Amino acid sequence: MVRSRTISITVKKKTGDAFDSILQMPPKMMPDAKITADGWWSFNGPHGLSRLKFYENKALGILDHQYVDEESTWNVPMRVISNGDFSEVVITLNKPDEITDEQFNQRMNELGEMVNMMKNILES
Repeated sequence: MVRSRTISITVKKKTGDAFDSILQMPPKMMPDAKITADGWWSFNGPHGLSRLKFYENKALGILDHQYVDEESTWNVPMRVISNGDFSEVVITLNKPDEITDEQFNQRMNELGEMVNMMKNILES
């Protein structure tokens, strides 16, 4: 059975601004993040050397991305949805086959902290 979790946060920022801010978020969350010519961010993450690449469509609010670390690869659907002067950021995480249920639970706890940090950065 496939396990997944969807996280939604409300951000006090208009959708286009939130979208653009998220694309520039990696070095604000991981100080050693560097972007390569092919669009991959590289940095040291909680599970070793990590890479992140966005596959975005601003008009549709799509910020899907791939996250790869030393233990797993995640294909993450992410949407930024307008809500007046606010935005809803919706992230769905599907458990990669290469990690256990226990590891997935641990990652979801870690992600909760990262999402709170992301929200604070977006609203600052």
